Amino acid sequence: MKIAFVYDAVYPWIKGGAEKRIYELGKRLAENGNDVHLFGVKWWEGSDILEYEGMVLHGVCKPMELYVNGRRSITEALIFSIKLFPHLVKERFDVIDASAFPYFSCFTVKLVSALQRTPAVITWHEVWGNYWYEYMGWYGFFGKLIEYLSSKLTHESIAVSALTKKNLTLLGVNSENIHLVPNGIDLKSIAGIPPSPDECDIIFIGRLIREKNVDVLLEAIAHTTKALPNVKCHIIGDGPEKERLARLAADRRLLENVRFSGFMEYKDVIARIKSSKILALPSSREGFGMVVIEAFACGVPVITVKSPGNAASLLVNEKTGLVVNPGAAELGSAIRTLVKERALREKMAMSAKDAAKEYDWEKIAGQLSRLYGELV
Repeated sequence: MKIAFVYDAVYPWIKGGAEKRIYELGKRLAENGNDVHLFGVKWWEGSDILEYEGMVLHGVCKPMELYVNGRRSITEALIFSIKLFPHLVKERFDVIDASAFPYFSCFTVKLVSALQRTPAVITWHEVWGNYWYEYMGWYGFFGKLIEYLSSKLTHESIAVSALTKKNLTLLGVNSENIHLVPNGIDLKSIAGIPPSPDECDIIFIGRLIREKNVDVLLEAIAHTTKALPNVKCHIIGDGPEKERLARLAADRRLLENVRFSGFMEYKDVIARIKSSKILALPSSREGFGMVVIEAFACGVPVITVKSPGNAASLLVNEKTGLVVNPGAAELGSAIRTLVKERALREKMAMSAKDAAKEYDWEKIAGQLSRLYGELV
């Protein structure tokens, strides 16, 4: 099959869950004999068209800022969707798979699909619904409208989590036309990475934006230091909240307990997870929570929080970690429990490794390939 993926951010130049998903699935589909193309922003140097890991990357426009004032840039999304058309329409594909967010490119895909009578599918990582008003104020009406209209563009949709599938049905999408194809991990690769000598008690990995609630984690660490004064927390990631979070850590006198690092290479991230006792993910919103299953594969229990928008909370159960109410006090209590109780951690670690086996990328690539075959 000749397959096109459409998403403005491209891994490894931009590191995130959606980008990593396309990269991992795309290279496996290519290894299995498919002709795989990815249309995105040209983040790389040199030619607009680049062969990478068996895939063909198409740079449709020059690099732009993805985030402005902590929010996804509407200007960038619009420019990408307009520039996409002449590149995508040049070739014919058996199937086009567009990532839903930031939506505008889905309308371009719909146009190309209609002109060429090519099957198209939209992959949904999240459905925001009324969260748009929290994100943009009254302007959120337009975000919610665009999201709703995007859900009507294709007959078939892919959801990466059960929560996203449920929320798509609330937009009126027939559940029978929503295919659950989760994110995954490379179990073989993770198994071959040794732990880092730089050990810590708690690790957080993710973009430093408000909905990740790293400020709540810092308050929880402040609570934890009352019982465990030498507790160590490593925060890996970057984003618009970094300076505010660094000031908060200083205000709470946590500079001896908390260390901030920027984004790291994937192998280094896995090595750091393996040298940690717990992964903490206090996000109010997660479309999937790939770092959760990465922690599972490393044998590290996960603490996350109950929230209507947090799909990661559906991955964690009493055998693999703790799901607690949002708030520093309860999060801090959960951290103290798992840091102190080694036997419980080790029991959870075994269950977590078993749970990770369900999310091998090879298995998920086969599932996606079969779905594409049904669409053609």
